[in-house]
Amino acid sequence: MFNILSDKLDKTFRDLRGVGRISEKNISNALREIRLALLEADVEFSVAKDFIAKVKEKSMGENVMKSIKPGEQIVKIFNDELTALLGADQAPLELNPPAHILICGLNGAGKTTTSAKLARRLKKEGRKPVLIACDLYRPAAIDQLAYLAEQAEVPCYTPDSTESNVIKVAKEAVVWAKEQGASVLIFDTAGRQEIDEKLIEDLKNLHQVLEPRETLLVVDAATGQQAVSVANHFNDAVDISGIILTKLDGDARGGAALSMRAVTGKPIKFVGEGEKLDALAEFHPSRMADRILGMGDVVGMVEQVADKINEDDAMRSMERMRKGQFDFNDFLDQMQMIQKLGPLEGLMGMMPGFSKIKKQLPGGALDSSRLKRTEAIVLSMTPEERRRPEIIRGTRRQRIAAGSGNNLMQVNQLIKQFGQMRKMMKSPKKMKQMMGAMGNMGGMGDIMKGMGGKGGNFPF
Repeated sequence: MFNILSDKLDKTFRDLRGVGRISEKNISNALREIRLALLEADVEFSVAKDFIAKVKEKSMGENVMKSIKPGEQIVKIFNDELTALLGADQAPLELNPPAHILICGLNGAGKTTTSAKLARRLKKEGRKPVLIACDLYRPAAIDQLAYLAEQAEVPCYTPDSTESNVIKVAKEAVVWAKEQGASVLIFDTAGRQEIDEKLIEDLKNLHQVLEPRETLLVVDAATGQQAVSVANHFNDAVDISGIILTKLDGDARGGAALSMRAVTGKPIKFVGEGEKLDALAEFHPSRMADRILGMGDVVGMVEQVADKINEDDAMRSMERMRKGQFDFNDFLDQMQMIQKLGPLEGLMGMMPGFSKIKKQLPGGALDSSRLKRTEAIVLSMTPEERRRPEIIRGTRRQRIAAGSGNNLMQVNQLIKQFGQMRKMMKSPKKMKQMMGAMGNMGGMGDIMKGMGGKGGNFPF
């Protein structure tokens, strides 16, 4: 997400910081580069133009021009303006019961999956959400929502497959939800490949009947400037209260996120960064601005880890590591913990300075398929072999390779690297050095490179 934009901003600001004395020409040249970077990121033209004008006006001030570190001050101005552009403060949902949430958007944006993600999130917060299938047009839409509701462990209202009156469905669902004791009703509505009058008319009627506290527009971030026109169209029709940007993990440009608030005046409330039901996060403008500028989102990373990792299991694993008792069972537990966190690149992208570290990593170092391959090797071991890796020799290795679908060289490589890791763990001095190195970004980069070796192969 924002990879291209972040890299270009990083280069521009590095050049600006390297100048001893800032002039109007320096600033104008830097802002020209930034404007081009924003446009290449698919930011709406008028938004980019106004944004640059605000940054330029504040950057030309006497306090900046004559300061000791003018380059740093301009970065601060840019960060502040970027945060304001994204919406300044996080916008919570209005959930006073009975809370009706109307989910709308075009087909393919991820409305149904997002509805289930939101229900799961609200349930974890202690609320009583229900899902209601109001997409009576798309084949299997009702079945899809019912399946996702089961995964999220949330009740779901499913009308008869022959039903065509969405208003009737909504009214019956409200009665049903009351019987369920629900406090939040999430209505997954129908979409189209393109905006048409029938879709808009259905939504208007549904909106009028339900009087929702929240009307959330689901938008595919990868659609760029088209997403802005879609948002405007829906906003004019049903007065949306907020936006959920999906597929942000797969969009290298991210222009929709930067343009949406400025053009519609409506806040981005959530972002989807993965396919799993727990991959829905609150949108925090200041944190997103920091990520775009390569400053990371440590708070977001901690929240994500805390939400998905069992603290007792993690502490038990660390204690065994400290005592030098770490075996392949512990290694397997850690791999499975990592997989719960979602794509490694997305998580590591929240670390300050990760864009620089990433360039130093061996190719494919963050490839999730490598983790799966390593897991297959460990699962092909017997319980005794996992407890005592030193017994894995000769024919045992051949059996493990055949059972995991890997070749003998890959099995040998993993066992060798695991052995090196265990030796390091048994050395208090080396463990202390490793933990100290992890406290700074350069050290983390060195460790990750070291784990890869010359061939760039990680133990996972």
